[in-house]
Amino acid sequence: MSSTIVSFGEALWDLLPTGPVLGGAPLNFAYRLNSLDHRSIIVSRLGKDEFGQKARKQIVSLGMDDTYLQWDDTYPTGTVEVYFDKDKNPDYTIIENVAYDYIEFNADLEDIIESADCICFGTLAQRNTVSRQTIQSLLSKFSGKFKLLDINLRKKCYTGETLEISLEQATILKLNEEELVVLVGLFGLQGASAPNQAEHLLKHAGLKYCVVTLGDRGTLALSHRGEIIYRPGYQVSLIDPCGSGDGFTAGFIHALLEGESLNQACRLGNALGAMVAQQEGATQPISYKEALAFMETGCPGIVDRQLADYLQ
Repeated sequence: MSSTIVSFGEALWDLLPTGPVLGGAPLNFAYRLNSLDHRSIIVSRLGKDEFGQKARKQIVSLGMDDTYLQWDDTYPTGTVEVYFDKDKNPDYTIIENVAYDYIEFNADLEDIIESADCICFGTLAQRNTVSRQTIQSLLSKFSGKFKLLDINLRKKCYTGETLEISLEQATILKLNEEELVVLVGLFGLQGASAPNQAEHLLKHAGLKYCVVTLGDRGTLALSHRGEIIYRPGYQVSLIDPCGSGDGFTAGFIHALLEGESLNQACRLGNALGAMVAQQEGATQPISYKEALAFMETGCPGIVDRQLADYLQ
């Protein structure tokens, strides 16, 4: 059954060594859910420049709804300078004062949020007061199933106050191991292991679900019902890691919206994340049927033995 998902935040160009590639976690996430036959809406803002024109044209060519993309007369379209180390791990220089910092709340957004089943937001688009106030307005008017915080911490692009307020609003938190360490330290939480720390974080924030991605070692997920799930990942030939985390998030929330179990949500998320990582770019098509087939035939990846033993 198709759901309506609002994805709020940055639509930008990743300036890779090989050339510019359209991206941004909210856009990648929205695209992936759109390809899974949901009504997936990207809410962002583009500059009236060449990058902005190209972005909108490409978004439309991907079959996505461009109704809720705003134009900015003053600020340029967002860009990020991306570098890779020898192991293909990315590092970023994120340009400030760009169009997605100034997303405005309006009647169109108020209308769409009232019919949404899920809203996804992060921290990067909250570094400026204008977009931060807009996401707070949307969250206050949202009455659907899930408020998904895909936290995506970027250097010098968040504050402790922003994190605390965002966690108070969220029902689902998705983060990676490094981000878990940051939040545990920031909020003075206890726990010697990742499951302990994630459990304390879930209770501290009053979340329904807390999901910790572990790269090629899989995923750890907890629920307010006391479930603690560990799912190993899949072994693939890494081509491009950009967008793989957004693929995971899309698969995870798709399964929950369809009424699947937390275990199945992690399984589908792992599969989509792995499939994206073995493609060039974050917006290559992957059908739900292909993802299901991959889940059955995909080669198991590294198992986090410490987590697996802990959960026995």
